[in-house]
Amino acid sequence: MPQLFSPRANVYSRVMIFGLVVLICGAGWATSEIFWSPYTTYVAVPFEQPVPFSHKHHVGDDGIDCRYCHNSVEKSRFAGMPTTETCMTCHSQIFTDAPLLAPVRQSLATNTPLKWTRVHDLPDYVYFDHSIHVAKGLGCSTCHGRVDQMPITWRVNTLYMKWCLECHSDPQKFVRPREKLLDMTWQPPPDQFAEGEKLAAQYHLDLSGRLTNCSTCHR
Repeated sequence: MPQLFSPRANVYSRVMIFGLVVLICGAGWATSEIFWSPYTTYVAVPFEQPVPFSHKHHVGDDGIDCRYCHNSVEKSRFAGMPTTETCMTCHSQIFTDAPLLAPVRQSLATNTPLKWTRVHDLPDYVYFDHSIHVAKGLGCSTCHGRVDQMPITWRVNTLYMKWCLECHSDPQKFVRPREKLLDMTWQPPPDQFAEGEKLAAQYHLDLSGRLTNCSTCHR
């Protein structure tokens, strides 16, 4: 009976199998790298805005309270964006002819809101409420980072579900006193978990595990 395969067929088959395994592993590695890269998460990527607003100047240098511009953060699902009138409260008196502020002046003159690009924008299928997080002791910098050091705003967290679940699984690690919510320099104390449990009880934070239920965020 004639031989169907040459003696080197075994070598070829091993090389092909090895190459296929390397290709599959490489594709998995590349997918993971892309998924967690700034290209996908936008972490540390500044967003283009109609006006290059600097939190570093307004918050860090001038000490403006976050709630002055984001005035619904304590009572609404949305933190709110400042109206042009809010901006012009100051800029009708200072930097009145600055070229960078021309879009703000035009917005006021034409009664047309500025179209800001949302930096922290969750998918439509995710329910998120700013007010409940603030009420339960989650500070601004926990999610948004040191915005007082950002000349242009960018993300410091991925906003992926895994990131949300890290907090929902053990919120004691992140809860802080309410009087420190706006403190950008706040750092967890060495006994944060124990202090967090006390604050969780004080703020009636549910630690039963219900925070990780799908229906908590997907309604």
